[in-house]
Amino acid sequence: MTKFFSKNKFIFYLINLLIIIFYIFPGSILGLAMYNDINIQPQITPNFIISSNHFYLFVVLSLIGLLTFMTTKQRKYLIIYLIALSIILELFHFVIPSRSFQWSDLFGNLFGVFVVIFLNSFINKYGNS
Repeated sequence: MTKFFSKNKFIFYLINLLIIIFYIFPGSILGLAMYNDINIQPQITPNFIISSNHFYLFVVLSLIGLLTFMTTKQRKYLIIYLIALSIILELFHFVIPSRSFQWSDLFGNLFGVFVVIFLNSFINKYGNS
């Protein structure tokens, strides 16, 4: 699996592009596709303290990123990029019409990134023995 993503980096870049488009679109592209209404956001699971949709999205993005970039230096840059992306995309909601900044969305983004980073470091530390 790791070799597949590291040889096909375009998958990570394509997913990044799609996420950015979905985030900066004034409304919900998925709501438009599923319900024919840009004001309805499909919900995968109910939210708890954080936004579950944002959590799942950034878990998948972070996981694919860690499978794509293998060196320690690349992963350091990836982690900085993912944290910055999760913050910047949510801050854009202050200025995008029909979107609003929400702390639960921001924490969902960040928690998704941190969970994958923690699991990766845990596996690297204890999984090889």
